[in-house]
Amino acid sequence: MFAGIADRYDVANHVLSCGLDFYWRAVAARTARDWHPRTVLDLATGSGDLALAIQRACPEARVTGADFCQPMLDHARAKGLTDLVVADGTQLPFDAATFDAVTVAFGLRNMADYPLAVSEMARVLRPGGHLLILDFALPTSPLLRGPYRFYLHHVLPGFARWITGDRDAYQYLGGSIEQFPSGTAMESLIRTHGFTTAVTRPLTGGIVAMYTAQRADA
Repeated sequence: MFAGIADRYDVANHVLSCGLDFYWRAVAARTARDWHPRTVLDLATGSGDLALAIQRACPEARVTGADFCQPMLDHARAKGLTDLVVADGTQLPFDAATFDAVTVAFGLRNMADYPLAVSEMARVLRPGGHLLILDFALPTSPLLRGPYRFYLHHVLPGFARWITGDRDAYQYLGGSIEQFPSGTAMESLIRTHGFTTAVTRPLTGGIVAMYTAQRADA
């Protein structure tokens, strides 16, 4: 699916999020900047927008983008990213303790095995390194959940079909968000797979959550 919509992926993201994706990436990039990393792996980098935001926020850092979809990486390269690797998030082709920070935006939810992917992120992080996961969740307010679910399941797929020209594009999204662990469930998953701390920061009423964690020192 991602290969098929690569040419329209950025436009779809901007329209379907009403432009909020720029804000979410900016928050993530500022958070990464505060860690002062020298090496960053942006996993499931897609067309590279988060990697670029982090590179601007951390000009001294080497930012590597990895994704399992070559057509998406082609778009990232066209934007100026050069350190790009085709990689499966559950079998990363990097040595242990390679990176100071690992980020993944809206990508963990698409991986086949969440615990294995988080364990791989911990493996490639240096002791004390930082993890940032940005992904969709359900609104924190019960009053917003009904309208948001209606948008996810009935409105968004139609817009996505119109923007991408792919009738099946994003049909999976609503169900994947409903099933994806969030809040304390995600914190627990992170802590039990190589990290000492895990904190949730809801964004935009909780429709997006940013999880940050630090790898165990030992």
